[in-house]
Amino acid sequence: MSEENKIVVQHFNQRVIAEGNRQAFESLVAQSFINHSAPAGVANDRESLWRTFELVLRPALTDLQVRIEEQIAEGEWVTTRKTLTGVHNGELLGVQPTGSSVTIEVIDMVRIVEGQYVEHWGLNTLEQAVNRLKKN
Repeated sequence: MSEENKIVVQHFNQRVIAEGNRQAFESLVAQSFINHSAPAGVANDRESLWRTFELVLRPALTDLQVRIEEQIAEGEWVTTRKTLTGVHNGELLGVQPTGSSVTIEVIDMVRIVEGQYVEHWGLNTLEQAVNRLKKN
């Protein structure tokens, strides 16, 4: 089960985050999904997760790539350390395009039930990346 759940996470990262595939999102994220790491004041549901990628990251970063650095899985849980990279060619959290390369480091912990994301906790360096862009 742990190895199968790692593959679910790998598919999510490639097909949903990098490619923006809504059909993959629909099949990989449960209706009851909860994002425990959503910022204060932001919805923590399934659709909010989609909007993060579709309305924030993907429009701002062309050639968005996700590289999985490490994964650890036990039972329903998969922890992944990954790197997102892209070129800042669209507005990102109020910062106008700079053409600079952007790197965001992420550590996610996801609970997978029957092949779908049901819970998520995570840390990332998006805020630091935005601050670096502001200095350009």
